[in-house]
Amino acid sequence: MYRKTSERQLSFENFYLPFGGKLSGQNRWVRLAEMIPWDLVDSFYEENFPSADHGAPAKPARLAFGALIIKERLGVTDEEAVEQIRENPYLQFFLGFYEFCDERPFDPSLYVYFRKRFSLDQLNQINEAIVAAQSKVNTGAASDSDDQDPPSPSGPSEPASSEDKSEETNQGKLLIDATCTPADIRYPTDISLINEAREKSEAIIDTLFESLKGTRRKPRTYRKKARKQYLGYVKNRKLTARQRRKVWGQQLRYLRRNLAAIDRLIEDVPLTILRRRQYRDLLVIQELYRQQNWMYENRCQRISGRIVSISQPHVRPIVRGKTSAPTEFGAKLSASLVDGSVFLDRLDWDPYNESGDFTAQVEAYRQRFGHYPESVHCDKIYRTQENRKFCKKHGIRMSGPALGRPPKATAANAHARREKARQRYQDEVDRIPIEGKFGQSKRRFNLDRIMAKLVQTSETVIAIVFIVMNLEKRLVELLLSIFALLRAGRNVMRAALASVAMFTAAYRSY
Repeated sequence: MYRKTSERQLSFENFYLPFGGKLSGQNRWVRLAEMIPWDLVDSFYEENFPSADHGAPAKPARLAFGALIIKERLGVTDEEAVEQIRENPYLQFFLGFYEFCDERPFDPSLYVYFRKRFSLDQLNQINEAIVAAQSKVNTGAASDSDDQDPPSPSGPSEPASSEDKSEETNQGKLLIDATCTPADIRYPTDISLINEAREKSEAIIDTLFESLKGTRRKPRTYRKKARKQYLGYVKNRKLTARQRRKVWGQQLRYLRRNLAAIDRLIEDVPLTILRRRQYRDLLVIQELYRQQNWMYENRCQRISGRIVSISQPHVRPIVRGKTSAPTEFGAKLSASLVDGSVFLDRLDWDPYNESGDFTAQVEAYRQRFGHYPESVHCDKIYRTQENRKFCKKHGIRMSGPALGRPPKATAANAHARREKARQRYQDEVDRIPIEGKFGQSKRRFNLDRIMAKLVQTSETVIAIVFIVMNLEKRLVELLLSIFALLRAGRNVMRAALASVAMFTAAYRSY
């Protein structure tokens, strides 16, 4: 059950503090609270509760979404985030509290449910609403300063109509790229995965046989022998390929024996006595054995849909070709950057070629801002013939050199060649910010290791980080504008004091 509450929170001056005083309106959390579309958040959150009359009331939407923002912005654990909220009145104001409370607002385990209650599509819409609101503020400020007409009611996110399509002009720069967000898993090797599967299958056999004690002999698992062979493999650092394959086959045969024993046990024992996680592990182990056995028999290391983690079977290997990590294990995402605002255009757990997202990302730009970009800045993998034809059709300049053999260097075209070289260099410089955004997301906001374990919760964490980065950008712009106003006021004060000094000097001379 969910009871919708009013988002008209008391002002920070009326926030009750038992130890006296009042909150400052210049605090970053007070400012951030003004930037989030809480009504849109509440409408999405309400969809999780079809009934408004049955069950215990759920936590408010502002509390759930705000707690996710706090956790990712501070870069702490769920438990530490709850403690920070308990101790900080500004965080409680950000979550919609009316007064300071020195108790935990919720149990840290509720973070899992908060992440499940927001889908990836909903979080992307919230992110675009935040960026659109900032675009309107910037447009309004520019029109006021330049004494121009106010922006049209449609806003920048409205696409141009079919009648105005012929009159629209390309504007702005679109930066696109793809990256991988590694999951928190151990580096997977074939033998270590099979050993883990063997140990879990032994635990499943123990659980199934518990109700059959005294009626039959327990199936043999040879766990001590298998463990000894595995430890010999781990401790030996100079194994040959032949020795490694021998251990691989041994562990596979132990696992096959355990799975056969499980099949015999479930003829007399229902699978319902297994715990939920054990049943899930059993399904994953069966698929893992099929994949590993196929690779062992065919002497290869590649198979479609390869499982690299039993606890997180949705994770796939993503070949990135980086020097530090040629292969990463996690979700692959495509992102776009426009004027410092970053958008999550695609997130997939299976590897894909990001050049196929080029057209969709350009069309998404037009949907957001009402026109195509003047130029698209991307790396080499996006510069396919199809994408070049699309850019030529819509008058978009794609960064990078043109296809074909470069023209012969002559004195007549020396100036044109220098201009093209300068343009290519400037395009590469303009593409740097999106690489910086990926660095910020991984170094500052921990996207280099996703600690969430489920598919939906992991996607929520990634999308929340994109929202937090855009909020950080708005907060920095707000602080810079405040500093600019203070500097302008100081200059006005200096001019006024100078005028007073001149008047005083003139009066004294008179």
